[in-house]
Amino acid sequence: MQKIGIITDTNSGMTAREAEELGVLLMPMPFTVNGRNYIENVNMSYSEFFECLAGGAAVATSQPSPEDVTSCWDAALKDFERLIYIPMSSALSSSCQSAKLFAEDYDGRVLVADNHRISISQKQSVLDALKWREEGLSAEAILKNLMDTSMEASIYLTVSDLKYLKKGGRITPSVAAIGTVLNIKPVLQIQGGKLDTYRKVRGLHAAQSTMLEAIQKDLDARFSGVPMVLRTAYTGDEAIGRVWNAQVQERFPQFEVTGDPLPISIACHVGPGVIALGLMKKI
Repeated sequence: MQKIGIITDTNSGMTAREAEELGVLLMPMPFTVNGRNYIENVNMSYSEFFECLAGGAAVATSQPSPEDVTSCWDAALKDFERLIYIPMSSALSSSCQSAKLFAEDYDGRVLVADNHRISISQKQSVLDALKWREEGLSAEAILKNLMDTSMEASIYLTVSDLKYLKKGGRITPSVAAIGTVLNIKPVLQIQGGKLDTYRKVRGLHAAQSTMLEAIQKDLDARFSGVPMVLRTAYTGDEAIGRVWNAQVQERFPQFEVTGDPLPISIACHVGPGVIALGLMKKI
């Protein structure tokens, strides 16, 4: 049986400590603050990042260099015969396609899984891959399963400040201005890696109710009778995440709901005060 290594990137929300405990290799996704490069929890902490945001810093995401990616793989291949790399969806970043090109030089020893996920759903893909590895599946079989189950997930989120969506070109300046005045909260959804508007409502309470109703609808229809995992996520203040997680847990007592902070690489695009929840097929 081949020794298979599992690698993901920090867009999954997996922390270095979690990755170490699970035996997962973690590729840091860099970001910039006022033009300088940083790595989350290496040369900038989560709280420091949001302090910079509050101070009006210009933030942006970046990609690891080709040398960073291949050096990570080369080091891992000293311990493993094959590698499965699970990056963020190609629909949201070109880093996945770049990784596929790099993998062509590894004679099939590195398999890149574009299973169209990000954040909490991407993290679930990593946990699924670990389970399949434990069951003795080959690298090719694990890759096939990741691709076959890629669409069996939903994420819904709402933002606190529309200016970050405006900066990213998701909404126009005029829509952002009107939305701010009228307290419009867009509820966004991620299906298959694409970020789309699910509904526009007025106020945080309405946004929360809309997300909970959307999850219930998925459970009743799209995922009826299918074992699922439910997770929450947030950006910025941990207290907001705890309150949201408790609210979701109360609405769906049949699940053991856990919450994670969204990584800085995602927070760059959505800002602080985001709450999200995701529904993923349970393997």
